[in-house]
Amino acid sequence: MAHRRDWLLASGSILLILTVVAVLLRLNGAYRAPTYQAGVYQDSRRIQQVLAEDRLVPPPPLPPSAFTDVIAERPSLAGADRDWNKLEPSFSQVVLHVMQRMSARGYQTMLLEGCRSPARQDRLAAQAVTVTKAKGGQSRHQYGFAADIAFVRGGKVVISERDSWAMAGYQALGQEAQAAGLTWGGNWSFKDYGHIEQPGSLKVLEQMIQQEGRHCV
Repeated sequence: MAHRRDWLLASGSILLILTVVAVLLRLNGAYRAPTYQAGVYQDSRRIQQVLAEDRLVPPPPLPPSAFTDVIAERPSLAGADRDWNKLEPSFSQVVLHVMQRMSARGYQTMLLEGCRSPARQDRLAAQAVTVTKAKGGQSRHQYGFAADIAFVRGGKVVISERDSWAMAGYQALGQEAQAAGLTWGGNWSFKDYGHIEQPGSLKVLEQMIQQEGRHCV
């Protein structure tokens, strides 16, 4: 009698397990992931791919003749460093995307000055005609996190704030830079319309380049 009872219990357990497995298989076959999840996943992959592929290349340098007028107006620009490779890589990409947006708005732009040594920063701060109030080590230019942008018209570099076309361009630059998460010098009490920079603590930015083993100058 006991043997028969054990056999019935074992048979019932096996039947129950088979029933549960059958139900799970049926549910699995009927289940379909919501289409929006697949769409979100595909969009995410597509965005990642675009970001990976959409790495912009700096424009070729302008000929010396393009700077004749602007250097005559501001001689200190003759010593400006326009080497894109000295800018922090991720920052330079943001700047290039801003310049791409400016091109779409009808403005050809160029890097007027990027990396700047502390000594040059001090010289500019000490000039009779004020160019900057920041001394050496106090500017993001020293760490590759700042860029001065100018316009190109008719093959010539234009930085004049008295030029209505250039001033409209500076306003557009401010809009695009801020939309990209950068700080625009046109919002400062001491106006620096062509200046855009990475926001955040200067100390943190300095630590970043030290950790990377990179030096602006």
